[in-house]
This record gives sequence, C-alpha cells and structure tokens, in this order.
Amino acid sequence: MIIIIICIYSLARFHYHSATLFRHDKHKQGSKVNKFNLNIITLSILFTPVFASPVKTEQVNIEKIEVKGTYIDGYGAHEVSGASRLDLSIIEIPQSVSVITSAQMQDYQLTDINSALDSATGVNVERIETDRTYYTARGFDITNFQIDGVGLPLTSGNNHADEDTAIYERIEVIRGANGLMTGVGNPSATINFIRKRGKAKQAVSIATTLGSWGKKRLEADIATPLTEDIDARFVLVKQKGDTYLDRYQQDKSIAYAFVGGNLTENTYLSLSHSYIDNDAKGNNWGANPLFYTDGSATDFDVSTNTSADWSNWQVVKNNTVVELSHYFDNNWSLRATYSHKTTDEDTELFYVYGTPDKATGLGLLGYASEYDLDDKHDLFDAYISGDFELFGREHNLVAGVNYARMSYDDSSLYDYTTGYGFPVMPALENWDGNTPKPTFNDGLRGSDVVNKQKAAYFTARFQVQDNLHLITGGRYNDWQVEGESYEVVQDASDKEFIPYLGAVYQFTPEIVAYTSYTETFLSQTELDINDKVLDPITGKSKEVGVKGEFFDGLLIGSVAYFDVEQTNVAKVDPATASLPLDMQRYVGADGIGSHGFELELAGQVYDNLQVSMGFTDFDISGDEIVRDYTPSTLIKLAATYDVPALPGFSMGMNMRWQDDISRKQGIVGEGFANAGEEIVTRQNAYAVVNLMASYQVNESISLAFNANNVTDEKYINSLYWAQGYYGAPANYSVTLNWSL
Repeated sequence: MIIIIICIYSLARFHYHSATLFRHDKHKQGSKVNKFNLNIITLSILFTPVFASPVKTEQVNIEKIEVKGTYIDGYGAHEVSGASRLDLSIIEIPQSVSVITSAQMQDYQLTDINSALDSATGVNVERIETDRTYYTARGFDITNFQIDGVGLPLTSGNNHADEDTAIYERIEVIRGANGLMTGVGNPSATINFIRKRGKAKQAVSIATTLGSWGKKRLEADIATPLTEDIDARFVLVKQKGDTYLDRYQQDKSIAYAFVGGNLTENTYLSLSHSYIDNDAKGNNWGANPLFYTDGSATDFDVSTNTSADWSNWQVVKNNTVVELSHYFDNNWSLRATYSHKTTDEDTELFYVYGTPDKATGLGLLGYASEYDLDDKHDLFDAYISGDFELFGREHNLVAGVNYARMSYDDSSLYDYTTGYGFPVMPALENWDGNTPKPTFNDGLRGSDVVNKQKAAYFTARFQVQDNLHLITGGRYNDWQVEGESYEVVQDASDKEFIPYLGAVYQFTPEIVAYTSYTETFLSQTELDINDKVLDPITGKSKEVGVKGEFFDGLLIGSVAYFDVEQTNVAKVDPATASLPLDMQRYVGADGIGSHGFELELAGQVYDNLQVSMGFTDFDISGDEIVRDYTPSTLIKLAATYDVPALPGFSMGMNMRWQDDISRKQGIVGEGFANAGEEIVTRQNAYAVVNLMASYQVNESISLAFNANNVTDEKYINSLYWAQGYYGAPANYSVTLNWSL
C-alpha cells in the first residue's frame, strides 16, 4: 500500500494558482488556500522550488505566539519549541520532527495520548496492560515526556492511566536523541505536549460524545480575556463508560486553568494548574497467556480480561506551572519556568500467570497485590535567546540552566495467609472475575528513590554562508540518584557533557538538506569486577535528510536516514556468570543499534484536502527480543476532505499499518509429540482503519461521527511482554459540538 501512495505522490507535481498567506497575530494563526491543479508529471516535487521565501518578519511574531499560545488550522504545523528553543521553522531544524495538531486530534477524537501517538510517524504504542503503556521509536523506549519543553524521563519508563489530550493544543515529536533539551534518556524521541493558552477574543466550545459500550464524554473549553492585559483558559472534562473488555470501566475527570497577563509592555507572566483523576475498575495487571502447554497459540475472545471484579487503579495527577517571559529592547528575550507535578496512585491488582492446558484451559494461578505510588517532580528552567553579529553576519544564541528533583515512594503488599492471594484459576473462557478479595497485609516491599539533575546548555546557530547554517551546542548534566528500589540500591552519580552538531543547507527558499549528531546518557547501578559503578550508557544518534515547504508552507515534506546506537550497556561478566545474582559483576557492551528511513508529509496537498502521512522502515541489531517484537515497518496516514458540493461536510480516514512481529516463548515440554520444539508467538501484519464524517450545521453547531477499526481487525496489542491482550474491535461514537 505504501508503495502505491509513494508512487502516486512522487508522480504528482502541484501547480499553485493562488493562495491566501498565513495570517498571524499575537494569539492565533490560521490558513486558507484557494485552488491547485493536480498533474501527473515527475519525481521532482521534493526537490523543485515553486514558491518565494516566507516573509522573515512573520517568524519574529511566531516567537511571541509560542509564549502566548498558538492555534494551528489543519494538519501542517510550522514551528516546534522542544527541539532547540531557537526561533526556527520545522524545515530549519536538523532533526525529524512531527506535530499532531489540534485539528487532527479533533477530527479523529484522539482524546488520549495513546490514540494520539498512534498517529505519530515512527512511534509505536506498546499497550501491555489497560493502564500501563510503553512507547518506542527507532527500537528504543521513549522515556522523555515534556510539557511546554520542560520535563524529566518517566519514573519507570512507562505511562500509567488513560491521560487525556483535552488540555493540549498540539503534540510535538522530536525523533532521535534530543541531547540539548533533555540529555538523559534513550536516543528514541522526545514527546513535547504544548498546553492550551489564552486567546485575544472570547471563545467557548462545549462538546458531548456518546459511544460504544456506554461511553459518555462532556468537554468544555473556554477562553476569555479577563482584562485588556489578562487572559484565561479553562478546560473541563468528564468521561465515563464501560469498555470492550469484560469488567473494565473508566471514569476520568480533568480540570485545567491557565491565567496569563502582561506585567509590562515586554513582560508576560502566567500561572496554570491541571488536575487529572483517572479511576479505572476491572483493569488488568499483566494480560492473557499467549500459548498452551503444547506450544500452540491461544485464541481467546477479544473481550477476555484477566482482572478480578474488585481490581482497581486510581491515578491522580496535579501539575502547577509558573512562567515568566521578558522581551528586551535589543531583540533578546528571557524565559523562566517552574513546574511542580505530583502523581498519586492507589491500586488493588490481580495477575494471572502460568500456561493453560489446551483441552481443559486449566493450569493458571492468580496473584494479588496492592500497589501505591507517590511521585513528585520539581523542575526549574531558565534561558535567554537572541541574535548577535559576528564577521558581518547575524547569528542566534540560546543559553540556559535547568534544575530538577524527582522523588518517588512506592510500596507493594500481598496476601500470603488467607489463601486468597494466590487462587487456582478456572479456564479463562469461564472466568468472570469472581474471586474473594485478599487481605493485603503481608510482604511489604517498595522503593524510596530521589533523582536530582543540574544542567547548563547552549545552542548557537551560525550563518556560515547565505544558504548554510551550522547549529552547534551542548548540555552539561550533573545527575544523581539515591535510594533503594525493591532491595536493589539505586545510588549513582554521573557528570556528562552532551554535544550537539547540525548543519542545514538551503538549496532553494523551500528545499533544505540537513545532517545532525547528538547524544544522550543513562546512569547505571551495576558494578564492575572492581566493585565500581559502570559508566553511563551512551546513546548516539546520527541523521541526514531533506525537507521541503510547498504552497506557501501549507505542505511540509521530509525524507530522513538515521543511524542510532547505544554503547556501554551493562551485561554480566562471563567470569561471574555462575555466581549468585548478588555476586555477579558486569562489563560494558554494545547495546541496541538501529538504522533506517523515514518519510513524512503533513499539510494541505490539494484544495480542501488535509493529509498527514508517515512511513518508517528500519532494522534493529544487538537485541533479538527487541528486534522481534518491534515492527520494522510502520505506516501512518490521516486524510480529511471538505466536500465542496456539500458545504460544511467533511469526511476522512485515519489508518495505521505495521508489519508482523513475534516473540520466542521457550520450548514445548515433555509429554507432547512436539516436545523440544520452540514456542513462538506471532502477530501477522495488520491495519487499523478509522473513518470520520462531520457536518457544520451552522456557525455554532457541528455534528461528527467516528467509526474505529471498521474492518473489525483482531490483533494482539503488543508483544513487548510475554503476555498480551487484544485491541478494540469495531466501535463508534457521535459528537455534538457547540461553539461561540
């Protein structure tokens, strides 16, 4: 399918007839274009100049928009804030960047970050449980999640609960190592959530959604000026409903408030707070067994859920952010941000393990636990940015400091005494979740860990020639970890300088070629043969590509080749492999490596047609397990068309496709004809296709219909773990929106 898409696009060259340029003001940007003709010609679209250079003065305004708020109409975005903090357009950044815009999230009801990131080029969403998710890119876990460019790696490398997108204007994905803005983590990607902010004029939107399995959602978004110099934004969400999984219910509440104002003509201060309460019942912990004792694959009903009827997982997140921005008269600016984020989790969980007999379904056991988590993040970031002259040319500079403190305490309790903590399970086909609730008083275990990071960073963009820019910089990180997690000491301390180097060559005002190199690092706690802590894992990311802007920036395209590797990953020293675990020692070795290609298009390709398309193809080396469970080819495609013959009517399709994945699960035991045969779980290539249709009844009222997985594809969500559960079958929703 992707070959057909690429060929059609490659043979198409669009001729511009007339367009209305982007209209910018202090708070919003919109787009409107008139007509294009589509002619079948040559492969030259990505490499042929067709328009004049964008007006430079408009980019100066965009810096103010970034601080005050942005509205992007359509699927093509122009600026990102999480890559370098320089005032650059996407094609000027020497890295792969994707943006999931508010229009795309609204069209396809991408109301949680999992469904939103399903649409992001190169990102794989690993749904291992209902309320715990991992994310990967280029073969590595994504752990860096930021809000408005500020954040720390996820505590455990995964996200808990169903986090809503209602408070975000857009989601930026910077693929590869992002050494300048994070430094710590994997060379995979950084996800940057850009929050909604105030607007110059009052705007009110209220949407109500009814969907399959009793889903009910009410969302209110209110932007209003409070005075001439102060504006505010309020978002409220309430969502409840059952799901396609037996016993699994969701109940989430979101409240968000943003207030910002001008202290002086050049100084802007904002205060915001978000509250997210996700209360899940009947959630699974672990998932379904994927094979029987004879090695054959299980094939349960899509609704099969291993949870007990008393299982629950409540996650409450609070985040307070204070921002101060000041513009100096010499075209320099200062921005400072303080963020305080807390996460409180209370759970009662039921896990199912073992291998069932194919004839009877018996052989499984239950395992119950109570898990509680208290997580706190305090982050401060401040930087200055501006222009300076050197050797007769104008250059750009950003310099900043960052301090972060993250602490988490968690605990696990079990029931070893009543007999309810480890019950014998019936066949999953007959499991209704009915098992006595244990008394969680035994075997207290847990963690008490504190992470601290102090960092200083700089980025300089030098105009070496009229059409050649060099971006160089670095980040010095001082990272400390203290504490203990489940009887394992976490103490580590590292100081690293992380370099960044990139170059952008402008062939025409619309076409550029780029290359970049950057690094990340991860602390380790393993000891070497001399009982010294191993040096950090280093992630190295190299990338080269071509980017282009077409139709006055309405369409952005890019092609990239990347080569990523990790070095000094802890592996058991062969000389100590036979010793007990607490006596084993480690050596640094090469870790995962990956290389491949990405192709992306986003924006308006034809009058009334918005498209977002991503194609990723890569190979993984160094870890056979990761290589097998990671799809090596991903295709993401979203297209929405406003039908001219029916004013106000739009329709579209959102599709993701991945190739086959697998996981080796051991060998068949004695007593079977195929004893000793390797057990391999396989998930064949599949596509999930979603459709939408919407109608603008009048200026204030619109009605939208969404159909997800319309082919009713049955597939295992992930083989990241040895267990798995199925994705949602065909489902539907209708949304009524009133706006003012």
